[in-house]
Amino acid sequence: MNSWVNSAEVLGSDLPLELSGTGNRRALLMDALREAVRSGRLAPGARLPPYRSLAADLGLARNTVADAYAELVAEGWLAARQGSGTRVAERAAPVTPVHRARTPERVARPVHDLVQGQPDPSVFPRTAWLASARRALAAAPDDAFGPGDPHGRPELRRALAGYLARVRGVRAAPERIVLCSGAAHGLRLLAQVVGGPWAAEEYGLPFHRALLASHGVGTRPLGVDTDGARVDGLTRRDRAVLLTPAHQFPTGGPLHPARRAAVVDWARATGGLVVEDDYDGEFRYDRQPVGAVQGLDPEHVVLVGSVSKSLSPALRIGWMVLPQRLVAPVVAAKGEREQFSSATEQLTLADFIDSGAYDRQVRRMRQRHRRRRDQLVAALHARAPHIRVTGIAAGLHAVLELPPGTERSAVRAAAWQGLAVEGLGDYLHPGAEHSPRTGEARAARAAEASPVPHRDGLVVGYATPAESAYPEALDALCRSLPPVSPPVPAPPQPPAAP
Repeated sequence: MNSWVNSAEVLGSDLPLELSGTGNRRALLMDALREAVRSGRLAPGARLPPYRSLAADLGLARNTVADAYAELVAEGWLAARQGSGTRVAERAAPVTPVHRARTPERVARPVHDLVQGQPDPSVFPRTAWLASARRALAAAPDDAFGPGDPHGRPELRRALAGYLARVRGVRAAPERIVLCSGAAHGLRLLAQVVGGPWAAEEYGLPFHRALLASHGVGTRPLGVDTDGARVDGLTRRDRAVLLTPAHQFPTGGPLHPARRAAVVDWARATGGLVVEDDYDGEFRYDRQPVGAVQGLDPEHVVLVGSVSKSLSPALRIGWMVLPQRLVAPVVAAKGEREQFSSATEQLTLADFIDSGAYDRQVRRMRQRHRRRRDQLVAALHARAPHIRVTGIAAGLHAVLELPPGTERSAVRAAAWQGLAVEGLGDYLHPGAEHSPRTGEARAARAAEASPVPHRDGLVVGYATPAESAYPEALDALCRSLPPVSPPVPAPPQPPAAP
């Protein structure tokens, strides 16, 4: 008997299923269960009725229902554990009903998070931070509890001057440092003071480009290759250039020494400004430390940094190391009083640095991130050896290079696995596909001689997940990656001429 209930809703152990069509009963049941998960009627973690009960209610053989359950478990739709029955898999995030018209990436809070940009909040050094807070408050002068100086607390500026000189090769007196609430705040102030247009690496944070645009500062893209930004594309029209020289974000790799010297020469010759985003300069694993470009010319380079990667973005403390001529204008743009960063948190961070606790935390996190990176590389080597991993010598993320045309499908596959991860294309400057990579004929010829095509990839942040959740996140990532592409057959060769 090949007929089946046509477009009928059958109640099976309180499980409403819409069964339609004719053909193999197991296949029809599997289609109905998949649709129930997709539509959200069966939420992640929902328990399904025992296969014997469902078989009895639907008039099916027990083996038919048992086989359907088993195959859906193998596909990842369901999960079965001894003693707890069969449930909808937690990572199978449901698509909202059709009338909501939303994409799988946005339908539910992800089970696993491999989006770059944030350290695991559970590893914040609470005990050491509390000890610094107690010491800082006990020693705080009375003026720390009055209206704040827009330069920032002198205690923290002194501590940062010493730390940045020792660790990043920065040349700055405390008077050159202005505190802010993070790198984004620093860019906002610089946009107000410097004006535009700016050049920016063709791969970078869209948030930063949008922030500059909101202050009337347009950006144009500079090409990026294995040696970092192609600074030979800078012109006299550019008022500033935004770079990530220590570890190009997000493609990875430091700015080549010759290009470091070249960008400083450009700034000196044109009066332009190099804005150095030092977003994860402390985290390097397989290479020697790379000093800040600011050390080459403190009068033409601004170093922008924060504790968002090394400690927590919740602290809202950042800094700018400025050329002397920009200190007063930036402070004026900031306002007459400190409105953004808590004086007590600034004092606490100053003690945290002076006591050596900050160095210890950075060393601890460097070891942890390196271990995470090695786990990622090992998992890919074992399960997806055809995927090339780049940008892993430093930082908190890696780039997984994908076959052309597979990036968006990989992001969607990850979302279905309950995994949040971003495509490399999300970071591409919108003008990079349509504008010349360089602004001068010489640079244009160089670009034509060694083109660097835009590529498909995933930007995988390995710092965020908790220790216990990281292996499952890697498992979901590996299941989301495209398989090995079949080799392209060689075109037939014409017969040799007689």
